Amino acid sequence: MKNTKISFEDTRQFSDLFLDYINQKETIKSFYELPPQLESFEQQIKNKQAAFSNSTREKLYEVLVKQYEGLEQIPKASIELLKADNTFTVITGHQLNIFSGPLYFIYKIVSVINLARRLADAYPTYNFVPVYWMATEDHDFEEIKKIVLFGKEYIWEHPEASGAVGKLDLKGVETFIESVGEVPQFLKDAYLNSDNLADATRKFVNYLFGKEGLVIVDADCKELKEEFKDVIKDDLLNHNAKKKADDATAALEELGYKSQIFPRDINFFYLQDGLRERIEREGDTYQVLNSDISFSKEQLLEELEKNPECFSPNVVLRPLYQEMILPNLAYIGGPSEVVYWLQLKGVFDHFNTAFPILLPRNFALVINKSNGKKFHKLGLSHNDLFKDEHQLKAAFVNDNSEVNLGLDQEITALEKIFEGILSKAVSIDASLKGYIGAETQRMVKQMENIKKRLKKAEENKQETEIKQLLNLKDKLFPNSVPQERLENFLSFYLNNPDFIKDLIYFFNPLEFSFNILEDE
Repeated sequence: MKNTKISFEDTRQFSDLFLDYINQKETIKSFYELPPQLESFEQQIKNKQAAFSNSTREKLYEVLVKQYEGLEQIPKASIELLKADNTFTVITGHQLNIFSGPLYFIYKIVSVINLARRLADAYPTYNFVPVYWMATEDHDFEEIKKIVLFGKEYIWEHPEASGAVGKLDLKGVETFIESVGEVPQFLKDAYLNSDNLADATRKFVNYLFGKEGLVIVDADCKELKEEFKDVIKDDLLNHNAKKKADDATAALEELGYKSQIFPRDINFFYLQDGLRERIEREGDTYQVLNSDISFSKEQLLEELEKNPECFSPNVVLRPLYQEMILPNLAYIGGPSEVVYWLQLKGVFDHFNTAFPILLPRNFALVINKSNGKKFHKLGLSHNDLFKDEHQLKAAFVNDNSEVNLGLDQEITALEKIFEGILSKAVSIDASLKGYIGAETQRMVKQMENIKKRLKKAEENKQETEIKQLLNLKDKLFPNSVPQERLENFLSFYLNNPDFIKDLIYFFNPLEFSFNILEDE
């Protein structure tokens, strides 16, 4: 396998705010603490070391030991390191998609593993542990229930999916596995021998990455929520998170950027088995939407004191929760994640919590041998692949024509001829100017029509190659979606058991470019 890198700008996939952050544009530097570069980590270590308590470390360690009970080949060394005050984490998070969902889930984890390794090389007196934060409290089953394997969609039909997905039982998963057909044994073991989706996800992710030192955290537990009670109380009563996030949102919008998240007065859900619904204040009552559960202010605070695990943060406060319970230095995420974090620095400042360094995950397009042969036979460049179909087709036809399909020179010459005619005409009769001008435009339009016919004739001549071109484009960007956002990792892992090893070898989370990985 070989790797070719192209710039983010050349892929035409990313928002202006994401690119401006990566390029450290001066106008947005107030929306983050430290820039996304290796040298920033020296200061970030100092920031985190000064604020993170040993008691929180001990609690985190105890929770992890409990969560890993019964698993084989656990990353014991990484878990033990977390007790030391010179150990820090770098983290990525993601939903509990069945079988991991789209490829970029794997890319995120490989990115965070490689970041920990590069930090260990650069700062040898410290320890760095890569972490996958399982989004067990999310409740959108529709987003996690399917995979695309070799272009075909497979759906996990659950008879009664509700509430936080981490606690969801695995009804219907056996039928799903049977429908997929060729499933590695480690995935079967994970899903057929677990009580819920969180346990299954932990098992298969640990199988793939535990030996690389990855630690998996499920923050849906009472012990860790205890560390977050003051923030929960502030949000329920004072709504400071909304105020701070709204300020940043307004400032970004004034600069011309679009918001990614929309804070609420109360940024928590009420969480029970089978239930995760927003809390809203209605007069003097706190109502759990779509339920008959409600609290007075006093009852709500009593519930918080007794059962903090019942309060589940939304996208505005989940990042803060993460940073308060982990000795974390950096968050690795997709482009939309990096962007929405920029709305949150004021929230972190308000709660005196170090804002993490934000790094984009690695991005990749994988071209297997078959598609690689077609790619090279068609004489394409890697940048060509990121053009839309219309642009790609037009450029291909033009580049492969034996004649120049453009008539720009001829049109320019025609316009000069008519300029001469116009000069003669107006010297005889000025009233002819309008007529000559109209004839000029009519002839230019006729030339444009001829140009279109020439291109169409050339397309017909190249019909076979164009079909091959568009077929290749569809395989690499199925339904015009980047491959990494649709295909499951099994589409490559089944044919190449070293696929993940290859990703670990090629990915560099501190090098901001798009990877084109070709089988040789």
